[in-house]
Amino acid sequence: MLAKNISTYTNMPFWLADTSLASKIHTNARFEIPQKVDAVIVGGGFTGISAAITLARAGLKVVLLEAGHLGEGASCRNGGLLGPSFSKLGVDGLERQYGRDNVHETIRESLVAFNWLVDFIKEEGIDCDLSLCGRFRGASHPSHYAGLIEQAEELAKVVDFPAIAVSRQDQFEEVGSNAYHGGVIYPTDGTLQPAKLHRGLCQIAQQAGVLMLEHTKVRDVSKQGASYKVQYDGGVIDADQVIIATNGYTGGEFDKFKRRIIPIRSAMIATEELPESVIRSVSPKLRAHGGTERLVAYYRPSPDGKRILFGGRAFGRGDQPQLYSKYLQDFMIRTFPQLEEAKIDYAWSGYVAYTFDHVPHIGKMDDMHYAMGYCGSGVGRANYFGRKIAQQVLNQVEGKTSFDQFPFNTRPLYTGKPWFLPAIMRWHDFADRRGW
Repeated sequence: MLAKNISTYTNMPFWLADTSLASKIHTNARFEIPQKVDAVIVGGGFTGISAAITLARAGLKVVLLEAGHLGEGASCRNGGLLGPSFSKLGVDGLERQYGRDNVHETIRESLVAFNWLVDFIKEEGIDCDLSLCGRFRGASHPSHYAGLIEQAEELAKVVDFPAIAVSRQDQFEEVGSNAYHGGVIYPTDGTLQPAKLHRGLCQIAQQAGVLMLEHTKVRDVSKQGASYKVQYDGGVIDADQVIIATNGYTGGEFDKFKRRIIPIRSAMIATEELPESVIRSVSPKLRAHGGTERLVAYYRPSPDGKRILFGGRAFGRGDQPQLYSKYLQDFMIRTFPQLEEAKIDYAWSGYVAYTFDHVPHIGKMDDMHYAMGYCGSGVGRANYFGRKIAQQVLNQVEGKTSFDQFPFNTRPLYTGKPWFLPAIMRWHDFADRRGW
């Protein structure tokens, strides 16, 4: 079933519809940029802000440099889904190379990361519409159901992470769709408003003394003796330490990092405000949702329960809402025919960063600290890894993580431009249509 009409939408994240969220925290004109600091952080998303908070609270003088607006990348463009992200770990490949015990340690730490962020939001009093509403993951093909149950059973042997099997007969208590063949509920997963979380983090960083500069692109970082020279548009800063926190927006000035990141464009649409009866017909318990497709789709009600937010991969190059808005609207209607008449108010996209081994990476390369590669689960991972890399800069034992063991590899001839993605996307789309 296809959309009967393509709505007139605003090409911006729904999360920023509240104009107060788009206001700047700091502007270059108001502050004198120091010539020498303890640490420079490159990137103003969740990773960079989280790292900045940890360093500043430890007493360091910190400057954060962002090439665009603070948070204009994936941090304010994602779906606002929050969970341990077990399914995003390349478990089978990692077990073959590093052994089951080491991989189980990363699974346990993924749950630690999730719980840490939930606790941090509560302890800091960040108003970001956090809701531990649970998540339903549906089997998109009859053959997928057994795999979902098996995965949940295997996880239960490693971590205390509840999962509830839901048969196709009972699934309509969880999701108003015939598109699934049963599924699993993860009752402790959550949702939040990512732009509100980012704003709250920026305010905490500001209070801790971090100088955050927008529209300040870093052109080069070089090691000179025991310190670094960070060249940016307008000047140079000397720093004792540097953290690269650019994730899916890593540019050519950081070539070695760029060659290890696969930027993939993800897109979202937000419907117009709908009656509560329609929202509940899609998500009876106002949970987060998703399926087992290779080209993953994810959706949820808005925090106020008045819209459906629907996300997935974006085809084509660049931000082309005329393409992905139709693709996502058609996908949404195939899944929920009751939304056939719903207009689309917002459509937007941004880059997520995958890695070749499907795990996030953290450590030091070219004498620079880094954390990146969250494989589509950046809300929880980026905040946690930002804190961890800051603790490593501080030489704190708490900075140790089970993810330290994984080498951050690239592939021969890969330069950071994923020319192979269109073919892979078409293949996954073909496989999804056949339930493979």
